[in-house]
Amino acid sequence: MKISELSRRTGVSVASIKYFLRQGLLPAGRATAATLAEYGDEHAQRLRLIKALTTLGGLSIAATRDVLGAVDQADSSEGALGAISYALPVPVAAQRAATPEEEAEADATAGAEVAELLADLDWQAPDTSPHVQGLTAALKELRRLDARYAPDELAAYARLAESVARLDLERAAGVDDPVALAERAVIVFAICAPVFELLRRLAQENQVRRRVAGDGAEPAPPQAPGARKAVSREMDHGSAQL
Repeated sequence: MKISELSRRTGVSVASIKYFLRQGLLPAGRATAATLAEYGDEHAQRLRLIKALTTLGGLSIAATRDVLGAVDQADSSEGALGAISYALPVPVAAQRAATPEEEAEADATAGAEVAELLADLDWQAPDTSPHVQGLTAALKELRRLDARYAPDELAAYARLAESVARLDLERAAGVDDPVALAERAVIVFAICAPVFELLRRLAQENQVRRRVAGDGAEPAPPQAPGARKAVSREMDHGSAQL
């Protein structure tokens, strides 16, 4: 196909396609004349991945180039997934100013907590993992706020996360092509995470409403609009108290 058709198929402008070609993100097409080239399905697939990384994943062009290189060199599906997982931004907890001594002590304490958790769960993740480092920073800030998890509480959340991770990877099962798998991984890691967080928020809202209503078990029967508004106001007040 010509570049104009490639643009129509992918929704990427011709100018952007030419830019990606210049930046080395997209392989050159097959030359048919001095200034013309033909492109195939592999170019359309690659453009979808570039769009996913830059738009959904929020990666820079330089970071996208690095990820594409890692995906191209991956000799397995796991390698492609790992490249995407490490490339996407890691949530960072806001940090309070502290002295170097306090910072070192907090780092050591939180680091030991994460190491113990991983050992207890038999999870495989090196200290250099951005996710290990991110969790260490988050636990450090929770400890400073006197809101730390007890070890059994943290382990309970981790086991729930493991169940979610299994579901995430099931969405990528059966995809053998590294580029197609990488595209699916960006969608799972970057888009499904907010979906899960919203489901968690909805579950929290449900629990708060049940506690305010005082039933705690079965859903409350349908109410008149005025009564629902009253419960909502009471729930909002209860949320503020929590």
